[in-house]
Amino acid sequence: MDAPPLVDPFGRTIRYLRVSVTDRCDFRCVYCMAEEMTFLPKREVLSLEELERLCSAFVRHGVEKLRITGGEPLVRRGVMTFFEAMGRHLGTGALRELTLTTNGSQLSRFAGDLARVGVRRVNVSLDTLDPARFRRLTRRGDLGQVLDGIAAARAAGLRVKINAVALKGDTEEEMFDLLAWCAREGHDLTFIEVMPMGDIGNEMRLDQFWSLRDLRARLAGRFTLTDLTERTGGPARYVRLEETGQKVGFITPLSHNFCESCNRVRLTCTGQLHTCLGQEGASDLRGVLREGADDAALDEAIRAAIRLKPKGHDFDYSRGVGGRVSRHMSHTGG
Repeated sequence: MDAPPLVDPFGRTIRYLRVSVTDRCDFRCVYCMAEEMTFLPKREVLSLEELERLCSAFVRHGVEKLRITGGEPLVRRGVMTFFEAMGRHLGTGALRELTLTTNGSQLSRFAGDLARVGVRRVNVSLDTLDPARFRRLTRRGDLGQVLDGIAAARAAGLRVKINAVALKGDTEEEMFDLLAWCAREGHDLTFIEVMPMGDIGNEMRLDQFWSLRDLRARLAGRFTLTDLTERTGGPARYVRLEETGQKVGFITPLSHNFCESCNRVRLTCTGQLHTCLGQEGASDLRGVLREGADDAALDEAIRAAIRLKPKGHDFDYSRGVGGRVSRHMSHTGG
């Protein structure tokens, strides 16, 4: 770090950047995308070189954790050149962790290269182990391909954490099966509440929503839960299941917000910096880049954006249009 740390108006130091490298994905998950998505024109999407320059600027300001997201990040053409560039910050010690969230469909191709550039763990989004249900929820995915990708990641020495969206009637029915599979395979598991982001067509998120308070209560009916104090830099809160020893996380933007310790900002593939996932506001860093800003001007634009970070998000299903965010999660970055 050779620039002042990024501190928001509420005294939170920004150490974690989530970067979407593409809005495109080879799945169309029912809680994330409309079935017929209109993707961004390529001219609006940052080049890999532009993404590298922006991310390096955040590292200069003390960002220690960089998570690459999408869409599906591994469908971006040439994306490994970006990972290699970011891996160099691991080599200098400026960056402590480089990781990604993926649907797992491309992991068989890329796991070895990711490990080579310094990635040590990946989050894989996996809501079901039933092939038919998987196909229905993703609208086109192949469960076997994802499981092969997870096996390739482990073979390459990557730790795998499973992220499962809590879906009423879907994840709900499989919760204990998914837990048992993760215990056998040695994967940590985090459950995530459905977030009100984007127009997903006929699916109603209110019908999908399953509160993690209820999920946790069901877990407590079968296991002894011990709350853990550890944090991984993200919003999850963790428990240990004493009977199995496994760690389970809960990300609860609706039933219990996690804003008080938020050290994260999100950079979209179009160069918009969102300082809060649950608010519409954003700062345009693409415009700053493409107007030819030098590093000093870019740094000031980033600091100005951080000064706009709100105290908390505004998710709330009960308030109709208010409390929802118009952009898709695949654009913002998962």
